[in-house]
Amino acid sequence: MDFPASVQYLYSLGNEVKSIKLGLDRIETVLERLGHPERHCPVIHVAGTNGKGSVCAMIDSTLRHAGYRTGFYTSPHLTSPTERIRIDGEPVSEQEFARAFGIVHEASEGLDCHPTYFETVTAMAFVLFCEAKVDRVVLEVGLGGRLDATNVVDPMLSVITPVDMDHQQYLGDTLEKIAREKAGIIKPGRPVVLGFQHAEVRHVFAADDLEDVASWNLTGLELRPDGCSCRASKGETSMEIRCPLAGAHQVGNSLTAAVALHKIGLDVAHIEAGIEKASWPGRLEIIRREPLTYLDGAHNIAAARRLREFIHRHFSGREVWMVFGVMRDKDVREITEELFPTASRLIVTAVAQQRALEPEALAELAGRDDVVSTHSVPEALDVLRDAPQNAVIFITGSLFVVGEARPLLQ
Repeated sequence: MDFPASVQYLYSLGNEVKSIKLGLDRIETVLERLGHPERHCPVIHVAGTNGKGSVCAMIDSTLRHAGYRTGFYTSPHLTSPTERIRIDGEPVSEQEFARAFGIVHEASEGLDCHPTYFETVTAMAFVLFCEAKVDRVVLEVGLGGRLDATNVVDPMLSVITPVDMDHQQYLGDTLEKIAREKAGIIKPGRPVVLGFQHAEVRHVFAADDLEDVASWNLTGLELRPDGCSCRASKGETSMEIRCPLAGAHQVGNSLTAAVALHKIGLDVAHIEAGIEKASWPGRLEIIRREPLTYLDGAHNIAAARRLREFIHRHFSGREVWMVFGVMRDKDVREITEELFPTASRLIVTAVAQQRALEPEALAELAGRDDVVSTHSVPEALDVLRDAPQNAVIFITGSLFVVGEARPLLQ
């Protein structure tokens, strides 16, 4: 199949979230038929509710700076599924994506049930990483951990970023239940780096060799609208962390990435330089300077809370314009209660996606008369033409919204 046909087939497997079938039987069978490509390279496996993509991006950036050839697997994508599979920092080509799909699709023949969208692309990533003979793989969990399709590896290191409420229908309705699913990527005898966690779930994460970032000392903290910096120290080790990703939460993410890299033996100079070079599109990303415009795929309560805090910290008193769209299976009321009060001007919209909540429902939730309802992201961006140059714009609520807006704004 060519690239459009392979993508169309992936979409035919069903909505990526609604078609989730947690469990490892299918992907283990496919990988066995493929000769176990997931076993050909040391893996850093990263789970968590929020921040895991940012941590992966910083780890990947640093490994490449240190001279390693890397494979980086992440989800979801913003504009093209090729973004999910990166080699040496670059998305694989459409031709390579389609070729890998063909290999995995053929290996799936005869199964009672074809692997899901996510399982298929995960297997494709392992195939391409094995072929490229990468030195290290940075592997982001899709959903949960214990039964996630990525949890077929025996990693050199497991990393757990902060756990919060999300995907309760799959992972459980309490923080402890969700944390136990995330902890499922921890393997006997393998080291673990634990990011900042709620006190009530810390006991869930147990390992013989566990490095807790909370045991590191932070000084000289600086938060800026375009990044953050601090000094992290423990014992005789000290690192100057200069993170180019915005938001107070990136302090914890960058520290987690730095500690993880230190844990696998990278020297401090490489860690400092590699994190400073990292990028992670669509997460408090400045996409325009005039007027100042951020893209942020805040799609759960914790992420919405962090965005609200970011707006209050850096732009109190400024006129804030917000474009907001969300998927209907999210905690919509709680997310909007965090974000809508921060907006001087609120534009609600819907992406071209079946899961998208109708803008009329969002306008009703807002409970204010000045809401502008639009039925597409391009229409919402047209409204922004009226924003004054000194306003600050946030386009948020879903990575799907960010994914549609980003190429239009670039």
